[in-house]
Formats: sequence, C-alpha cells, structure tokens
Amino acid sequence: MAAEKQPWQTLANAKLESINESIPADWRLPSLPRNEEQRDVTGDYIQQFLSKEEIEITEAFAPTIVEYTSAGHWTAETVTRAFCHRAGLAHQLTNCLHETFFDAAIEDAKSLDAYLAKNRKPIGPLHGLPVSLKDQFHVKGVETTMGYVGWLGTFQGKKGTGKERVFESEMVQELRDLGAVLYCKTSVPHTLMSGETLNNIIGYTWNPKNRNLSCGGSSGGEGALIGLRGSPVGFGTDIGGSIRIPAAFNGLYGLRPSGGRLPYQGMANSMDGQNSVLSVVGPLAPSVSTLQLLVKSLLSREPWFHDPLVHDMPWRDDKAVISKDQKLSFAVLRHDGVVSLHPPVKRALETVIERLEKQGHRIIEWKPPAHKRGLDTLSAAWNYDNGADIRSAFELSGEPMRQADVEKAPQIESTYGAEFNADPPKDATFIAANNIARRDYQKEYMEYWNSTAELTGTGKPVDIVIAPVAPFAAARPNSFSWYGYSGIVNVLDYTACTLPVTTVDKSIDVIDPSFTPTGDLDKSIMDKYDPEIYDGAHVGVQLIGRRLQEEKVLAVTEYVAGVLNA
Repeated sequence: MAAEKQPWQTLANAKLESINESIPADWRLPSLPRNEEQRDVTGDYIQQFLSKEEIEITEAFAPTIVEYTSAGHWTAETVTRAFCHRAGLAHQLTNCLHETFFDAAIEDAKSLDAYLAKNRKPIGPLHGLPVSLKDQFHVKGVETTMGYVGWLGTFQGKKGTGKERVFESEMVQELRDLGAVLYCKTSVPHTLMSGETLNNIIGYTWNPKNRNLSCGGSSGGEGALIGLRGSPVGFGTDIGGSIRIPAAFNGLYGLRPSGGRLPYQGMANSMDGQNSVLSVVGPLAPSVSTLQLLVKSLLSREPWFHDPLVHDMPWRDDKAVISKDQKLSFAVLRHDGVVSLHPPVKRALETVIERLEKQGHRIIEWKPPAHKRGLDTLSAAWNYDNGADIRSAFELSGEPMRQADVEKAPQIESTYGAEFNADPPKDATFIAANNIARRDYQKEYMEYWNSTAELTGTGKPVDIVIAPVAPFAAARPNSFSWYGYSGIVNVLDYTACTLPVTTVDKSIDVIDPSFTPTGDLDKSIMDKYDPEIYDGAHVGVQLIGRRLQEEKVLAVTEYVAGVLNA
C-alpha cells in the first residue's frame, strides 16, 4: 500500500526546521529584532556577535584571504569557521540560506591546511577561500530544492535517479580543484523568475541594509549573505537580471557575463532547454578584484573541455587594464521609454556621470532602438511552454505559487498560473519567428552602437553604457513589476557589471513635483517610492559592454569605482 502523501506544509516546515537547526546552538541569537525595530543589520549590528578576529577575516576581500591562507598567515580552517559563523547569523536576520554544510566545509579546510603544510604551496589560486552558491548548484551531501517543496528528497523533482546528494555541477568540481571551500547554498524564489526572493520553505529573504525592502532575486540569498559579509564571494545566475538585481540592491559588484564564458553544465534550472535566451552564471562580491580573481581562476581550468557551451577563450590580460591617462567614452541611458527612475537611482546615475566628466571622459546620450521591442522577444522566450514546466514543479507537492498568509511576490502566479496560461505551448514556427526577431533586434542594436563612433570624439564607438539596473534602489515587497533595465542586457547577450554608488538619503531624494508618468505602469512604480521607507538603502547602476567583454567591463568598473571612491 502506497504511503499517504504528506501535506506540503508539513514538508516545508520540516525542511525549514532542519535549516535553522543546522546552525550551531552557540551561534543562534537569543532574540531576533523585528524589521521595524532594526532596519539595518549590516556593519556594527552584526559585528557585535563576532570576535575581533572573525570581523577581520570576514571583512577582508577574497584576494587578501587567499594571500593569507596560501602563506599560512591564516589557516583555511580558521577562515572557514569565521564565515560559517557569520553566514549563520546572516540567515537568522534575513532568511538567506537553503543549505548549510559547515562540518563538511571545515573538514575540507583542514585538508587544505594539511596540503599546505606538507607541500609548502597552495593547492590552487583559491586556496582556502569560502565560496557560497545559489541553490541551483548541485553539491554532494545536500539537496537542491530551488525553492520547490516538491523537490525535497529528489533530484530536480525525480526520485530514484541515483544522483540524489551525490551529483555535482561542473563549476562545483572546478571550484574545489582551485582550492575553494564550499559551505552553504543560498535562497531563491521558487521558479527563479522573480526579482524578489520568496518561497514556501524559507519565506521572504530581506535586504540586510534596509529590511523594509527586498534583497532582490533570483540570486537574492547571495545578495543578502554577501551584503552581510557572510561570504566573500558567491555565484548566482542571470536570465533577466538575477545577478545584477541582488548585487545592486545589496551594494555589491555583480558580473553578468555573456553566454558561454563560464560553465553552467549540470546546474538545475527552470524551463531547461529554452535556448533562445540562455541563463548565465557569474560572481557577486564586495570588490571588483574579487570578481577578477574568480573569473580568471575558473578560466584557468579550461572549462570549454567540460561544458560544450563554453567558448575556448582564456582570460585576456591585455584587455583587463585601463591606464590612468586613457580617455574613455561612455553613454548614459536615463530612461528606457517605459518606466522612470526613482529619485535616488536618478541621483546615482548623475553622480557617476559628473565624476567621469571631471576626469575628462566623454559622455553621450544613449538613444538605442526601442527597448520594448527587444524585451518582447525575452518575454516570449520565458513563456514558450506557457508555464507547464513551472506548474508541474508546484504540482509535485500541491504547494501554491504564492504564500497565502504573506501575499508577497504574486508575479510568478500572474505569469505562470494556469488561469493565465490556458493556451497550449508555442510551436516550432512561433519559436523560430521569435528567434529571428531577437536576432534582427540584436543586429539593429549592434549597428546603433557602431554608429556612436561619430559622436564620441575618439573615432571609436562608445566603450561602456551606464544604465540603471532597476527603476528603484530596491523593490518593496510585492512590487517588482518592471525588468526592462536589466532584461535588455540578456536579450543582447552583453556583458554587464553592477557598480555601487550611494545610499538613499531621505532629505535629498525627494519626488520631483513636476513628474509626469508615461503611463499606468510608470505611475504605479513611482507611487511606491517613499523616502522614509527607502532611507539608507544601497543604490547602484550597471556598466554595460559588448558581448564577451568581461575583462574590459571589469577593468572599467574597477576604474569607475576608484573615481567614485577617491
């Protein structure tokens, strides 16, 4: 007789309890402040629960950590324990973890210390560096739920595959070979298709800098964890902004590489096989030097021999440097023709422009082909199966697409719910037509970029486009309704990196009384802005380069960050 199926609530609650109990008892906070009692839990707040040594370790950037662990100044075990502790605290304050494997990580770190002692050299360029992973990566010994209750105890929703808790994604293996220590997997919105992070297992993941707001999505757990320095670097994925959104919302640098630059092989995904607009994998961190270290290290493993979609393209040092006297040309996108920017985002954009102009760089207005045309092809690709794959994952457990008791992030339900997708999946003719429309748009955009050579004064096209990541500094719960600023980069498959600029200041970031919306959507988004609610939140922008320009984009981002912080 078949066992009776347990209610999804029972399964979800048991999983949440196991996550919380995986945090050692002496790391658990005796009481948790309500969001309204303690808005900002970064900096001094979380530091009060850490030792002086733990603070020094966890607030160091990855290149310093690797330098010290490789020289034996810090042991990998000490570093790993410090980040495990801070990650455990971060989860209690924001709900950012899906899986912890602290004990396994500490054992791995001990092995690295033993290797260094025996061989008097590090095992690789990431020796002893803790790295966190979005819950799409498969890691031995733990589950990959991707936020779905129905994936608990399975391999991507299927039982008896032989892969449960033993299979590892390609990048996981490469990170281990490079000397990284893996210790946790971070929260995502079920489906991955949301700019807010919410699922029926861990609930809502909050922005640690301002807990009135979302941490972003879909790599939201990474954003919150790294924003609290519970990780020196982590990996997320991006099919419409899912690296850049949480990076910007949490004051981080996040690289969205072009497709085929870093290995995605063996990772879980929604709508796997939709190849018109591919999801890509990339790092998030508090410094550009960290992103450079991780990308360069991974490419040294020649991942094109292990992932058939990765280009044979090693790290290019000659493209990774911007000289001090080099004059660059930038373009700025102030409005995408659909949604206006909240005041702090507008101020951040103008701040970057002003600082670059003072350095003698040329800035022009970016007036490309209408973004909505390109975004229509992205939306179509996201809905080829009319939500069948996503609905089937929810049906495994019977869980709802939204939390009825919280009423947050209903975007998933409105996009993929059965009542909104009653039509059959799109046929090959439709998909082919959409691919052609996207390709034609990419060509038109390419030629527009080329045409800017007539405007830059350098005789060459614009180097980098400065643009918002989203119209707001961060989304208020249940409010992420426009992905146009981030999604256009995915349509074009351009390289982009986020740049932290400032924080919201309620005294100056006030609504312009002359604001006139372009339409209902524009009005509804501006209506969500409240200086009191947003005060203190991180504000960032993105720097966009052309396809496969990861080295250049990172170099320019590092340069611009230096200009801002001078």
